[in-house]
Amino acid sequence: MAEHAHTPPPHTPKVHTSKVHTSLAHDSAPLHVSGTALYADDVAEPAGMLHLAFGRAPHAHAKIVSLDLSAVRAAPGVVAVFTAADIPGDNNVAPVARDDRLLAADEVVFMGQPVFLVAATSAKAARVAAKLGRIDYEALPALLTIAEAKAAHSLIEASQVMRRGDMAELAAAPHRIQGALEIGGQDHFYLEGQISVATPMEQGGVHLLCSTQHPSEVQHLVAHLLGVTSADVTVEVRRMGGGFGGKETQASLFAAAAALVAAKTGRPAKYRADRDEDMKITGKRHDFTANYDVAFDNEGRIRALRLELASRCGCSTDLSPAINDRAMFHADNCYFLENVEIVSHRYRTHTVSNTAFRGFGGPQGMLAIERVMDAIALHLGRDPLSVRQTNFYGPERNLTPYQMAVTDFVADRLVEELKTAADYDVRKAEIDAFNASHPYLRRGIACTPVKFGISFTTSHLNQAGALVHAYVDGSIALNHGGTEMGQGLNTKVAQIVADVFGLGLERIRITSTRTDKVPNTSATAASSGTDLNGWAAWNAATTIRERLAELMAARNDVAADSVVFEGGVVRAGDEVLGFAEVCRLAHLNRISLSATGFYATPKIHYDRKTHTGRPFLYFAYGAAVSEVLIDTFTGEHKVLRADILHDVGRSINPALDLGQIEGAYLQGQGWLTFEELVYDAKGRLLTHAPSTYKIPCASDRPAVMNIHLWRAGDNREPTIHRSKAVGEPPFMLANSVFSALTCAVAAATGDPRPTLDAPATPERILRAVKGSSL
Repeated sequence: MAEHAHTPPPHTPKVHTSKVHTSLAHDSAPLHVSGTALYADDVAEPAGMLHLAFGRAPHAHAKIVSLDLSAVRAAPGVVAVFTAADIPGDNNVAPVARDDRLLAADEVVFMGQPVFLVAATSAKAARVAAKLGRIDYEALPALLTIAEAKAAHSLIEASQVMRRGDMAELAAAPHRIQGALEIGGQDHFYLEGQISVATPMEQGGVHLLCSTQHPSEVQHLVAHLLGVTSADVTVEVRRMGGGFGGKETQASLFAAAAALVAAKTGRPAKYRADRDEDMKITGKRHDFTANYDVAFDNEGRIRALRLELASRCGCSTDLSPAINDRAMFHADNCYFLENVEIVSHRYRTHTVSNTAFRGFGGPQGMLAIERVMDAIALHLGRDPLSVRQTNFYGPERNLTPYQMAVTDFVADRLVEELKTAADYDVRKAEIDAFNASHPYLRRGIACTPVKFGISFTTSHLNQAGALVHAYVDGSIALNHGGTEMGQGLNTKVAQIVADVFGLGLERIRITSTRTDKVPNTSATAASSGTDLNGWAAWNAATTIRERLAELMAARNDVAADSVVFEGGVVRAGDEVLGFAEVCRLAHLNRISLSATGFYATPKIHYDRKTHTGRPFLYFAYGAAVSEVLIDTFTGEHKVLRADILHDVGRSINPALDLGQIEGAYLQGQGWLTFEELVYDAKGRLLTHAPSTYKIPCASDRPAVMNIHLWRAGDNREPTIHRSKAVGEPPFMLANSVFSALTCAVAAATGDPRPTLDAPATPERILRAVKGSSL
């Protein structure tokens, strides 16, 4: 089915299409507000449930010399204690490179790494006992920063280079400048922390109720760890209380711990990390440094660019190669770079292994090129938006640094529409006048575009499966390989299936994602949840609908493609039957009312050795205008207004898409302004709780916020109902906040290249305004 799954079959029964391109409430919304939505920690605990805690290392890098856990085993409530020696299979919870351990054996490589595992009758008992281990360590030198790893040449893989054109143009252009930017990391801060509940089953099997974006990966890793087959492990996910990438790979640590205890003791086991532990031992968004050398003409058009990116990957590989690759892919954003060299260094440090986060490296690469645009504009004394527009992709300027033709570029049209709607020119003139007359306050405004590639850049991950049952009473059970983390994926897929059958959404029952229903799935990530699972579910539902259409066509001597499914009834010639009646007829005629569906994204290919190909099926576009105000005495700032125009193609559910856009912008604003990860000299995370780590709240939302879906939006590629992905792309709309702050600082200092790094905390803004001596 894969080769034709992206287009409808030529003879398709007619259906009513009111269930898509329609704003419908999130399927779990009533459950959320009534407190009846079930999360992993809400499921009733059976008798004998064990609660778990890790004994964690107090060093960033050390050898384990000796291990005495007698006091732990003797502690009240403790039932069992496990070390690496107790793992029957592979001591590994890494997604790719097999370099993440469930429990450290001989060496610890980051502060807080789990060394042993306690199972007790209560969470409190387990956590108290975990502090009683007597472990002797031999401390080893630790590399904690990008600079230290660079000096030691500590890499998780060889540095990568993406190059096109003639870099001799750097010396030939009228203008040339260099600069640097530091980009901080970010904690996922999902509302529901990491949690897994393992229940032993017969014949050595185990069932895991897990808060994970990647059930199949958890299944496979747990199977290897226990020394059993994947068929012996079932992973189930009903919903997550947020993920943002933090549960793509990192959930495996907690799932494996619970599974190990369940397998060893024969009792159900739960690992629920508290907020402090969660933040200390799980990976973050990668922090980056970016150094640029850019040459350009008098109009600000880039003639050549050398961009050097470096990231702190942490102690293991995790998904860092792909994340850093995507940073390179998005270092062009919406701009044609004829002569370009992008170098990417992936540094290994003795810190927690950084991981996927909304945007997956794209935000860091995109922020770097936006800093370049601001630097060019300030150097020339031009409006930064005009410099951006000068460098946009166009008909004769449409090849990316990785040799993919940009054939669907609409950012130029989006920006022009937004510029007019947001009164950009008028407001910019007002801001210039304000800055000239106010001695202590400065305002800034910026309009930045977004071009974000949609597809997993690891090509084989672009596949999905679904399972649909129609019952004789006309109700539909829907299962697919995607996971719901609050983004509305289940609602959109249910809309797609309801549309196939011409039913109301109330007839579709969405069931938990389970590895024993839909196997070998990819993570719900890369903004591809609806693109992949929506098509897979469409294919499964269409198979059943075609069987029903053929039945009704034979009864009425009409063509199958003339049968209409609409409003809960089926029309074939002069006969009109309720959908439930047709399902009953099919059952009586021994026609299957169950089908699987599969989808594989077409057209994509990529050669990582040469960094060339077509890694994306299409691009999602957007633009934002943000206005800010800074206080030059304190460094504090406010985002006064945001105007957003975003392209989601033909939206399946506009209400859900608008919610994703607003949430992504605010999360991006948090990353770039006040979410700050602070480590001490030993590698200990100091910002590990809500008391020390600030995320955006209602008061941080701009007082004026105008968000619109682009009315002209469509998708030239055959995506499901011509929609476009919306999960990650709008995150980078918040780049406009950082650019606006950069302009405000420049207005305060007169410096054409202000040294403002991200996040732009009050301290950093004040330092940029007053000078580095602060």
